[in-house]
Amino acid sequence: MSRSRILFLMASLIVLGIAFSANAQQPAQQAPAAAQAPRPPAQRPPLFFREMWAQTPANDEHPLTQQSVENPSLELKVYGTTAKELLITGTKVNPQNPIHVWNGMCTTNCMLTLRDKTNMVDLSGQAKVRWVTKVSNFHRIQPVVKLADGTFLVGDYMGGSMVDWREEEFFFSEIRWVKLDPVRAVPTGTFIEKVDLTKVDEFGWVDLMASSGHGQGGWADVGMIEVYGKPVPRTAPATSSRN
Repeated sequence: MSRSRILFLMASLIVLGIAFSANAQQPAQQAPAAAQAPRPPAQRPPLFFREMWAQTPANDEHPLTQQSVENPSLELKVYGTTAKELLITGTKVNPQNPIHVWNGMCTTNCMLTLRDKTNMVDLSGQAKVRWVTKVSNFHRIQPVVKLADGTFLVGDYMGGSMVDWREEEFFFSEIRWVKLDPVRAVPTGTFIEKVDLTKVDEFGWVDLMASSGHGQGGWADVGMIEVYGKPVPRTAPATSSRN
């Protein structure tokens, strides 16, 4: 092979190498603009219900009943062997003593829940609770849910201040849950790894300590409660037919 042909081949290889290197350094083709659009933020759930409580029939300390529920869409449920001792007290005109539920006369664990008459509620995602509470000594308020299948659960969030009324909120997604015996209002078993909160039948609270009566021994107060979650319509029960 002649020297000129060898030089020609070497020059060709050099040109091909430069072209390959330049092509490798080209940026990757960008994806269409639509594919790079930011994902919309998660939709915050609406206010499912608010309960402020009512001083009915009298403006003093008296037993908690369905008449004590101000929101006409809600049904009151109480659990525990001494739940009949739950009382309603306080007034709307006194911010130092707003209308609230007081469990001071419950000599065993007492809990209450509220049930929407038309809808269950989806408490997954960004669902949350805002409530106003006050406690004495070691007592704390813990959330309770009743699932569509009848299972009761108590959460590990503990609310309440001994200093004054405290308005606080928390997300259901940050809570760990344990099964609850509604008859005795006590937890049973261990923490459940995963809980489906997309269909919750009732929401409420429990104080996992017996109370001591009037004075500063031990009790819990619960004023306003707000639940934020997506409504889930209740299905009408199937009607049986006779042949």
